[in-house]
Amino acid sequence: MPPLISICIPAYKNTDYLSVLLQSVAVQTFRDFEVVVSDDSPTDEVETLCSAYAAQFPLQYVRNAPPKGSPANWNHGIRLATGKWIKIMHDDDWFAHERSLEVYAATIERYPEADFIYAGYNDIENGKIIGTRIPDPALTKRLSRNPLDLFIRNFIGNPSTTLIRNTRNEWYDEALKWVVDFEFYIRCLQTMTLQEIPEVLVCVGIHPGQITQAVFRRPEVEIPENLHMLNGIGPHILKRLLVYDYYWRLFRNLGMRDLASVGRHIRLDKLPPAIVRMLRWQFRIPLPVLRIGALSKCFMAISYLNYRILH
Repeated sequence: MPPLISICIPAYKNTDYLSVLLQSVAVQTFRDFEVVVSDDSPTDEVETLCSAYAAQFPLQYVRNAPPKGSPANWNHGIRLATGKWIKIMHDDDWFAHERSLEVYAATIERYPEADFIYAGYNDIENGKIIGTRIPDPALTKRLSRNPLDLFIRNFIGNPSTTLIRNTRNEWYDEALKWVVDFEFYIRCLQTMTLQEIPEVLVCVGIHPGQITQAVFRRPEVEIPENLHMLNGIGPHILKRLLVYDYYWRLFRNLGMRDLASVGRHIRLDKLPPAIVRMLRWQFRIPLPVLRIGALSKCFMAISYLNYRILH
């Protein structure tokens, strides 16, 4: 009989945080789960740590040789999972209390139509809570009507906050690292029913070694990934003002000043014509002026209206 929930942990050397996560799993009151650890580490520390918990709950450990990297390692864990629901947990996140899985499971039972569940979380840095996010039911309804509203902000959080029905059809895009989670959410929410849990169930560890910290404001990462996402969903989404504004701010914040500078990070023939026109608008405006928020919004609105007149 497959378990209700598969807790999939993509691991890489991070045993200090991973031990906190595994201990938070061990004390859960809900027990109909399995743990799948997919390990990219070059040494035995993660395997040794997992062996210490193997008698406390069902645990499948797999060493990847060669390492798969992120997010391929996330997908590998999902493929190994046998549960009806997938609970990704990054190895530097952990359950907020012993009833976290019980609350997730109760939500499955209470909302049988749901396919995609997300919960509140605390951001933890150096042992202190530096932020808390509680899902808003009104926001869930908004995202259900239009998943593209995630371009305003990733309202869901990182994958550790989510519990997703195991359809064997949904995978993280392995070409991405920076926008991998919210691109996945947008795809999922095209067909899945979203349900929030207005309670903190997960703690998210914040530290300098995270991938998101390493790729922030790096044009060689952000430009190709965001264009890959745009071309994958379809450039027609630029007709939504909030999406147009997202890409306007992307290129502004990266300080792109001509097509040649953009072309150092992506082939120019991969740029949709609407993005090329947007960039030419931006290039006419001095960067210090663009950095003034209100003025940038005005210029963006004019550029957008010009685009919509043509489309």
